[in-house]
Amino acid sequence: MATIELRQIRKSFGESEILRGIDLTIRDQELTVFVGPSGCGKSTLLRLIAGLEDSTAGDLLLDGQRINHVNPARRGLALVFQTYALYPHMSVADNMSFNLKLAGVPKEERERKVAEAARILNLEALLQRKPKELSGGQRQRVAIGRAIVRNPKVFLFDEPLSNLDASLRVRMRVELTRLHRQLRATTIYVTHDQVEAMTMADRIVVLQAGSVEQIGTPMELYRQPKNIFVAGFIGSPRMNFLSATLQQNTSSGTMIAFPDGATLHVPLISKSAQAGEKVTLGLRPEHAYLAENSVLAAKVQTVEHLGPESYLHLLSRYGEAMTVRVNGETTTKVDADISVGFDPGSLHLFDKSGLAFESPSMLTTGTGVSN
Repeated sequence: MATIELRQIRKSFGESEILRGIDLTIRDQELTVFVGPSGCGKSTLLRLIAGLEDSTAGDLLLDGQRINHVNPARRGLALVFQTYALYPHMSVADNMSFNLKLAGVPKEERERKVAEAARILNLEALLQRKPKELSGGQRQRVAIGRAIVRNPKVFLFDEPLSNLDASLRVRMRVELTRLHRQLRATTIYVTHDQVEAMTMADRIVVLQAGSVEQIGTPMELYRQPKNIFVAGFIGSPRMNFLSATLQQNTSSGTMIAFPDGATLHVPLISKSAQAGEKVTLGLRPEHAYLAENSVLAAKVQTVEHLGPESYLHLLSRYGEAMTVRVNGETTTKVDADISVGFDPGSLHLFDKSGLAFESPSMLTTGTGVSN
């Protein structure tokens, strides 16, 4: 068992507050991904859990025991850095076993652990090579193997794939996900790449400016973002955002008006938003399509052909940028005037402060995505 709890964790550097009262539970055997833009505090939070930083306030608990002042080496955690940090003069086997040797682990046990980690990571044929003889992906697997041999309670990954090329990152994502399923170890993974977060995580923690914006499974965050920041951060390409005005609240939804006076009924409601207030309509590119006589008219600015799909980059008649995913065989041309269709059930709506409207059933039952 390895459960981590963070209770009102704060971290400041001088007058600058980096973490602003984080409350979070990392569940046993769960792969939790911290995601957010640069400077949001995700790596600082990981280093604090690892013991490489001290919190300014709050409690950090591992399996119910407070570990704020426990030496990093005694926490039972293993950190895999963004850089491989391998000893260039040592073989793969020696790199993987070096920390065990320092800890006084007998040679036979070290060799057994290295052999088992090499088998899991498909490094058996590379054990006698030096780091300079390895590819980037192989070096990262060695760094992971160095963590595995320690048999830690928790694995911590700090943007481990950011130095790899795009195709290798995809392969390593698959390998890391497989490895987690095999080891079933509690894992915390930090990344700025929301695609990594969506494809790997059991749960995602979205951070912004030192605060938790939302916690949930990948599909919970995709389908039910709590605010406009999460909606724009989760999903690739990002959600389209269009300005409108709230015209009328009804029991079944909200009537909004666009700048030219065209109206649209959205099956979402808010307890606080009032008529006359500015709202933002959200529509994902994959939920849009070409249609006729839609309230969303636009001109094609660019067409990106990607084989099985294409992306139309548009400028709405209100002057706002939009992206629509269409069939890869589309014949739509630049400068074409088009109309964008959508299923009303796929729309999102955000009030003037950026908070998401909810479906009438969620407000009635009190259900929703919880932190």
